[in-house]
Amino acid sequence: MLRSIRSTFIMIGECFRMSLANILGNRARSFLTVLGILIGVAAVIALITTVNGFSGSLSSSFSSMGAGTLTVSVTGSDLKSGLTTDDLTELTTPEAVAGVTPNVSLSARVSRGGSYETRISVSGKNSHYFRQNADLVTRGRTLNVTDEDNTTFTCLISPDMVETFFYGVDPIGEKLYIDGIPFLVVGLMSGSGDSSISGVMNGSPDILIPYTTAMKMNNSSVVTSFTTYLAEGWTSEAATDALEAKLDEMFSYEDDCYEIMDMSSIEDTMQNMLNMVSALLAGIASIALVVGGIGIMNMMLTTVTERTAEIGLKKALGAIPWQIQIQFLIESFLLSVIGGAAGIALGLMLSLILSKVMGTGFVISTFAILLGAGFSAAVGIIFGWAPARKASKLNPIDALRSA
Repeated sequence: MLRSIRSTFIMIGECFRMSLANILGNRARSFLTVLGILIGVAAVIALITTVNGFSGSLSSSFSSMGAGTLTVSVTGSDLKSGLTTDDLTELTTPEAVAGVTPNVSLSARVSRGGSYETRISVSGKNSHYFRQNADLVTRGRTLNVTDEDNTTFTCLISPDMVETFFYGVDPIGEKLYIDGIPFLVVGLMSGSGDSSISGVMNGSPDILIPYTTAMKMNNSSVVTSFTTYLAEGWTSEAATDALEAKLDEMFSYEDDCYEIMDMSSIEDTMQNMLNMVSALLAGIASIALVVGGIGIMNMMLTTVTERTAEIGLKKALGAIPWQIQIQFLIESFLLSVIGGAAGIALGLMLSLILSKVMGTGFVISTFAILLGAGFSAAVGIIFGWAPARKASKLNPIDALRSA
């Protein structure tokens, strides 16, 4: 029994040696055969690894941008079109909520002296917004509770507005006309903008004014969008549950009156889309593996024809069909594994280059490497089976006669 097992291993080792010698003896043909596998595996590795790196960078960006905030969009009902100032105050009572900031936007004509600009982004905020974005104001003061209560015509402006309307002039204490209404400039904003979900989706405004003033300019008495800031130690799920309880009561438990968004839900949607794209691209790249497998089959069929005499001689000396079959399967397997190994190395190099060009993180995907190696090995076995079976079925007399 032990002698039989030992002889089998010796035979398999001899098959490996002969297969490798045959591959090296036909370098040009072997290289062209391996090329299809190499390209296919490299494409699969590069695409999956690059998408994974991009996905990781995107997740980090989403997490940092939307940490600790929820954005609520109100569509309203027939009886209640939006939220009043008292409603917003009521929404700050749950322990999970640290504060609420209304998002009131308008596009306005802004002028000073002989200069004017149209379609300038103006946003109405409250004092809590500046407590959450302490680094937003570089000079001057923030908008405070007095500005909200008295609906004052005060504003903060961005660096672009300073360059457009106050070039060479200190804007603090100067007047800026928004839709013909004079506003007092009380502060200057940094260029970093708002990091909340609303700020990310809507972009940074050029001018900030009290939200009550923005509502008055919009001829509106209600707010239809606001950002909720989570209290320390509370999760977005807990805050969402608390908000839903309050909003359901405010809208008399009518359906589809509001929508609560957090960055995790947006991130999940983006991740699902990236996974679908990754699977689609990997499927397209796998076509090259099929082409490479056909190339292996073609080469092995040619090899069987060229080595007919050798096969006949081995059979005449007592080789049984499965021994002949295993020899050609090993040769096919080696071709695909060589192509797969080279493809993995090339794919990782391409992915590294792409991640540097795109500015994303480079993360080696174990799944992609195992997928590439498994695909290449499977292609070698599957497409080498028919030529190996053909070789094992040759009649030794016919094979020796054709020599």
